[in-house]
Amino acid sequence: MRRSAGLLLFRPGAEGREVLLGHMGGPFFARRDAGAWTVPKGEYEPGESPWAAARREFEEELGLPPPDGEAIDLGEVRQSGGKVVTAWALEADLDPATIAPGTFRMEWPPRSGRFQEFPELDRVAWFGVDRAREVIVKAQTAFLDRLTEHSP
Repeated sequence: MRRSAGLLLFRPGAEGREVLLGHMGGPFFARRDAGAWTVPKGEYEPGESPWAAARREFEEELGLPPPDGEAIDLGEVRQSGGKVVTAWALEADLDPATIAPGTFRMEWPPRSGRFQEFPELDRVAWFGVDRAREVIVKAQTAFLDRLTEHSP
């Protein structure tokens, strides 16, 4: 079973809490909005601490060290493809313009023999929680619910 861990940043906004989401990079998500945004996260191997993986993946995906602060455990969700994602929330403000996302290589177009590099996340943006529910990977809405249940 594949497992990922990530950090969901949040901050107070004009209309309540805002969360920082990343738009998945690569050709499969280039023209999609709904269901193409995610908590910055990445896979980890058995034996690695999910918390350590979440912090490592934050830095790999955003090119910035994860912020310090008191983490809120948001638990786990199982996505439609079977991957289990564990997440923590941290209150922090971050300017999306400062992000330098990591990249990955894949064969594109399929079966062409040509490999291209794509950003892990091609955009990062702050969303109010209601708008985030419209664009985040469906299973990850549970993280938004759990964050909302946590008192400010």
